[in-house]
Amino acid sequence: MPALLPHHLPPGYRSRPATTADIELMYRLIASCEEELDGSVETDLDIVAADLARPGLDPALDTLLVFAPDGELAGRAWVNRRSEVDVHPGHRGLGLGDSLLTWVEARARESGGTRIAQTVPDRDHQGVALLRRHGYVPMVTSWLLELISPTEPVVPEPPAGITVRPFRPGDERAAHQLTEDAFDEWQQRRRSYEEWALLTVERATFAPAVSMLAFAGDQLVGAVLSLDVPESGEGYIERVAVRRDHRNQGIARVLLQHTFRGFHRQGRPVCTLWTHSNTGALSLYEKLGMTIRRSATVHYKDLTTP
Repeated sequence: MPALLPHHLPPGYRSRPATTADIELMYRLIASCEEELDGSVETDLDIVAADLARPGLDPALDTLLVFAPDGELAGRAWVNRRSEVDVHPGHRGLGLGDSLLTWVEARARESGGTRIAQTVPDRDHQGVALLRRHGYVPMVTSWLLELISPTEPVVPEPPAGITVRPFRPGDERAAHQLTEDAFDEWQQRRRSYEEWALLTVERATFAPAVSMLAFAGDQLVGAVLSLDVPESGEGYIERVAVRRDHRNQGIARVLLQHTFRGFHRQGRPVCTLWTHSNTGALSLYEKLGMTIRRSATVHYKDLTTP
């Protein structure tokens, strides 16, 4: 079921699957949605490309684009265990969200899925209401945290036996192992190196100079992986991880303070990161002075019930 039938769409609208040639179009659509909701753009082209390259996702079957009569991209959706649905602000109120969400659920069932999840910003009241109408319920919360540093952050000494340095070429595989081990506690599945790299070290915005690593001897035991997104004017932290047997020693605090200072020296006194309620890390970030800028909730639907 790669496309919606005409009677599911407003007159003149058409649909088809996405291809890699559509990445720029999809980015502009998502950026319009974020700009309308938050006044800023968080998505970049790398994220859109990585979603289209998710392992197990077949763009011909698992993606859908909806075009307006004038050719503008009006909506898009993909599904691969979880899903994303976006409708351009200029094309809302026409039922596109309902149609795309119905398509997502049908495709998930067709591929053998038993449940589907989607993350929606809590301030997107229309999006939340749409999911509720379709029987989705809240599962977990994510928070976008920020630290505003008027002066250069002070970096504490690392714990005894720990050395800290920036990310270097050759650290990729060890960083993948460390971060995936750390996130195994709560994420639904382990990412292959190839998928992980698309979202981190292979992104055009990856910032190795402010991605700090902690070592015990020659063993990597902690990592902060950062992105430099020029359009935002802020530093962004993509991953924070400490090996289980080295937690509660202050390693994460040292790495984060190094990163905050590095961004500050680059003229970026504001740093942000997302954290998930299942990680239990919110209190750590709050102790470092970070505050909640906004939140989003993962909603899910059981597909095994009518």
